[in-house]
Amino acid sequence: MSYPIISHCPVCDETLKVTRLHCSKCHTTIENEFELTKLAALSGEQLHFVEVFLACRGNIKEVEKELGISYPTVRGKLNDVVSSLGYEVKKKSNVDEKSVVAMLESGEISAEEALRLLKDE
Repeated sequence: MSYPIISHCPVCDETLKVTRLHCSKCHTTIENEFELTKLAALSGEQLHFVEVFLACRGNIKEVEKELGISYPTVRGKLNDVVSSLGYEVKKKSNVDEKSVVAMLESGEISAEEALRLLKDE
């Protein structure tokens, strides 16, 4: 039985390193110090979001539909993943007000979501 890999120590929360790889077919074992990828540090929920985001080819409207969440929630989850991967989350300084109004008029977002976008949350 295999378990999902963990990336942080459950005792001190320090980043773990893989020190042993084993082939279950031929029983070859390799020992050394291997680093986990940045993606291994994502939570299960974040990984699921990334999978859906990629399957939708980055189309936020499709991600909204697939996950049943709002545009600001998709952006928030995306920012969370970007931050967890160690990258700086850049705030949009100029929100395209026309597109926010268009999304509001078409019913894609609620008035509250439009306000959040215009306030650049």
